[in-house]
Amino acid sequence: MTTSPAPAARTFTTIGVIGLGTMGAGIAEVFAREGYAVVGVEKDDEGLARGRQHLEHSTARAVKRGKMTDAEQADLLGRITFSTALKDLSEADLVVEAVVESLETKKALFRDLDAIVSPEAVLATNTSSLSVTEISTANSRPGRVIGIHFFNPAPVQDLVEIVRTVVTEDQVLADTKALVEAVGKNPVVCGDKAGFIANTLLFGYLNHAVSMYEGRYASREDIDAAMRFGCGYPMGPLALLDLIGLDTAYEILETMYRQGRDRLHAPAPVLKQMVTAGWLGRKTGRGFYTYEAADSPVVVADDQTPSADAKPELKHDIRQVGVVGTGTMASGIVEVFAKAGYDVLFVGRSQEKVDGVVAAVTRNFDKQIQRGRATEEAKAEVLARLTGSTSLDDLADADIVVEAIAEDLAVKTTLFENLDDICKQGAILATTTSSLPIIACAQATSRPQDVIGMHFFNPAPVMKLVEVVSTVVTSEDVTETTRALCAKVGKVAVSCGDRAGFIVNALLFPYLNDAVKMLEAHYATADDIDTAMKQGCALPMGPFELLDVVGNDVSLAIQRELYLEFREPGFAPAPLLEHLVTAGYLGRKTKRGFRDYSTR
Repeated sequence: MTTSPAPAARTFTTIGVIGLGTMGAGIAEVFAREGYAVVGVEKDDEGLARGRQHLEHSTARAVKRGKMTDAEQADLLGRITFSTALKDLSEADLVVEAVVESLETKKALFRDLDAIVSPEAVLATNTSSLSVTEISTANSRPGRVIGIHFFNPAPVQDLVEIVRTVVTEDQVLADTKALVEAVGKNPVVCGDKAGFIANTLLFGYLNHAVSMYEGRYASREDIDAAMRFGCGYPMGPLALLDLIGLDTAYEILETMYRQGRDRLHAPAPVLKQMVTAGWLGRKTGRGFYTYEAADSPVVVADDQTPSADAKPELKHDIRQVGVVGTGTMASGIVEVFAKAGYDVLFVGRSQEKVDGVVAAVTRNFDKQIQRGRATEEAKAEVLARLTGSTSLDDLADADIVVEAIAEDLAVKTTLFENLDDICKQGAILATTTSSLPIIACAQATSRPQDVIGMHFFNPAPVMKLVEVVSTVVTSEDVTETTRALCAKVGKVAVSCGDRAGFIVNALLFPYLNDAVKMLEAHYATADDIDTAMKQGCALPMGPFELLDVVGNDVSLAIQRELYLEFREPGFAPAPLLEHLVTAGYLGRKTKRGFRDYSTR
């Protein structure tokens, strides 16, 4: 028995674009740049003039940057026909609407197009949040309706989300995907769900950040810095919301909540308040931050801006640093302090492990020397500041002791009991835990006011962020000293309270968990989800790449802690994540996680 070959993708020649605002003009440019005839339609001459201006300015910038010649610009603009009449779309093979994000407006357009375009023409919506299925019901042939969600600015952004409904014809999907690839874009395919891939995952994370700010858990500056320096994100969540527009964010979240009924997508109340007040972000000059002027990216001081006089100072004299632990994190912390000029005494369970720390620091230095980033003299100076020991008693004179041992509460509390007996009065006792309650470590001592969280990120010599976590009893002097110490060793300190996940993990892992749920529901593939978040949101890694690097067992443990702490149903670990851990598919470290690494 033989199977018939799949039909070849159809040839598109004329593309219609309805709406020539920033997005629509960008879409028109994308197709015209690749040689397609484009018919751009606006509701009036004023709209056409603005659309033509968008195109002229955008292509002029390309010419100025040497990415296009004057002749190529003229040819591109010559391929675009401008009109105020929908009937001029009668010959279009594909029509993309990019009008206002209103369901009724879009449905009315698709209803009108029914009588204008040929039965074979594909009708596409560029909506970022509305139901493509509902839009398609306005057309007599809903099977030819599809979502083509370009990202802004369309000529620059490579990602396009192709949204199929339950009735979208297979050939329409195949033809659309081939067309998007033909214009040099990277398509990802997903089902019809509010927010699609990128916005569903992104806006859940952004909304969570707003709730964190609204609850005064951390300042706007610290929340943003935490995600920039802790995760390598190009922007913090609150700054990104200002860029997107708080009104736009509110509407997207509202739409997602109405469709999905996920409480985590219900807009944080402060968002509505800010929108009502006219604080819409950069475009109005005020959002979470205050800007120099409307549409300016320059942030200026306001009543929430930390005073220059509030720069933290060392309230405790820090001369000798103690570190307990000999693993990767402990070795990195030892290196950080020694490089900053501190004498470091580190304690391990055996001489072999102690020697391993010196070896690890030496290896790191040798790599830096090879790259021209360090010298043999600097290495010798740093190694001379290191003293290893197998006895906790040697920490008696340390001014601060940082523990970096196993993430086990019983083990940590026992250590803090011992440190309480050994360390001098006034010494700061710090834990690097990423998920356990710091107050439990503090209460194991007779000096809970001196206990603080100092959550370095791995690898400690490279990552700039340290979360400084205060409990309800931590002394203000201890908090200030720890922040000042972070600055002295070249780290960015952010302050937060003692609750599960602190800032970074509390924002990061629910987002990762949501991605797993999306995969679990067969909404999109792991590859498409990763691509969407990297290219659509400029994240350094997709969620499944990151989960496999972190370790699915670690991720599951953190997500369970978050669920137990906040009792939020949406934080419940995705069953698929639990199944992978049960099967031993832990990620790169076991050669199998969300992907198979056995042959890589």
